[in-house]
Amino acid sequence: MELRQLRCFVAVAEELHFGRAAEKLLLGQPAVSQQVRRLERELKVALFDRSPRYVRLTPAGERFLPAARDVLAAEDAARALAADLAAPTVLRLGTITGLGERLDLILDTYQRRAAGVRVELHSVPVRERLAQLSDGRLDAAFVRGAIAGSSADLRFLPVWQDELLLALPARHALAGQPEVDLGELAALPLRLTERRNHPALVDLVLDACARAGFQPTLVPACTTLQDTLASIGTGTPMWTVVYAANARMTNTHRIAFRPCRTRLALPTSIAVRRSAPLPRLLLEACRQTPPSWDDQDS
Repeated sequence: MELRQLRCFVAVAEELHFGRAAEKLLLGQPAVSQQVRRLERELKVALFDRSPRYVRLTPAGERFLPAARDVLAAEDAARALAADLAAPTVLRLGTITGLGERLDLILDTYQRRAAGVRVELHSVPVRERLAQLSDGRLDAAFVRGAIAGSSADLRFLPVWQDELLLALPARHALAGQPEVDLGELAALPLRLTERRNHPALVDLVLDACARAGFQPTLVPACTTLQDTLASIGTGTPMWTVVYAANARMTNTHRIAFRPCRTRLALPTSIAVRRSAPLPRLLLEACRQTPPSWDDQDS
């Protein structure tokens, strides 16, 4: 019996749906089904009743669920103890763009609680970030959105939702509205990074446009966000999306940042190796809440 089998079993038992359990674990559905079936073979008992319309626990599955949760809780407790016994002197943390003042708040909070730990920040593309985490060159990493094909050796711990704002020329008629309906931007070109640079962001925006009833005309983003905003600020009708934290730090009268009427946000997680202790102090620091966009002058 393996811990990953128990994790898959508990996730399916809580979701009563193999697809949702797979999304929760950031695994493929076939992998989750395979782990559950292996567990059932080892236990020599069926844990779920399966049909095309539903998934539910068998009586044996209901009896086994508390024991499986106890084992996983014991694993977490053991990892927490190990972290306390062997506290690191260096935390190698993979970062992401657009954190703004949130990163300062996280680092300040973390270093107050772990005064003897030096934090090293590493900014690399997401695929390389996860590869460095898997092979031990990083201890933890921020990740936005679900990353297809991620290693099963990694776990993703949700910490917050990153709001996205619409950026358009300040002189455009839509800039006078407190919020903008995405469909109102259908006629304007969209400056957006290439999907290989940030698949989760690009998929989120394009899917939202499709739900609003249009396919945007894409214009490549400039090398930096500053240059992209400068281009939009010339007054040429076009738009892009910007993390709210970045918008708060951008001081330009030529750009209007407006919330989308249908909220756009990406889930952000802390990724760690499953074999490593949970970074409890880092997780606690990440739960500190920075000012929201609504609290700022827009």
